[in-house]
Amino acid sequence: MRHKPITVLIAEDDFLISEEIKRVVTQSDRYEIAGEAFDGNEALAMTIALKPDVVLMDIEMPEMSGLEAARKIQRYCPTPIVVLSAHESRQLVAEACLQSGIGAYLTKPPKFAEIDRAITLAMARHWDMLALRTANEELTRKMNEIHPLHGVLPICSFCKSIRNEQGEWERIESYIHQRSAATFSHSFCPQCAEKHYPDDYKAIFPENEP
Repeated sequence: MRHKPITVLIAEDDFLISEEIKRVVTQSDRYEIAGEAFDGNEALAMTIALKPDVVLMDIEMPEMSGLEAARKIQRYCPTPIVVLSAHESRQLVAEACLQSGIGAYLTKPPKFAEIDRAITLAMARHWDMLALRTANEELTRKMNEIHPLHGVLPICSFCKSIRNEQGEWERIESYIHQRSAATFSHSFCPQCAEKHYPDDYKAIFPENEP
């Protein structure tokens, strides 16, 4: 079964370089060109409109830099991004890319094998980032649902049920479980075990034997 091609948006202000990148990318039918942007604003608008699978982004572009465009893309339409730059200072560019949510970095002119590897890396990092963001949002949601217990809790001296806000009595396990992240695992303490299960006490709590 033939897989759907990966759609690529090329964002490069130099027409000749853009055409060369397009030529290199289309060496394989694995990729399909979704469009070409020639400045940062166009890159942002076309990403939102076309929703490509990945963006190949030049760093230095008019109107809006590639890094700024990348930051806005991640804010409004999260998409895997590979930066293409003529800069040789990999560490400097890599740090800037990391802050902009960019998944991979290449120097110009890139070869097909380099682009192919960078796109694969950027897409994998992007989905990892989205999965982490989703997990963090879920954790935050659950934390917001937890209501801290405070004040005086009316509790029965005999059965230990608690009177809730509606004036109804409910088991302490149910009351706490509904208002916190705690769950209960029923057991018994050594004193109760000795009182209610004297025949089995020694087997259950051998460490309490003199």
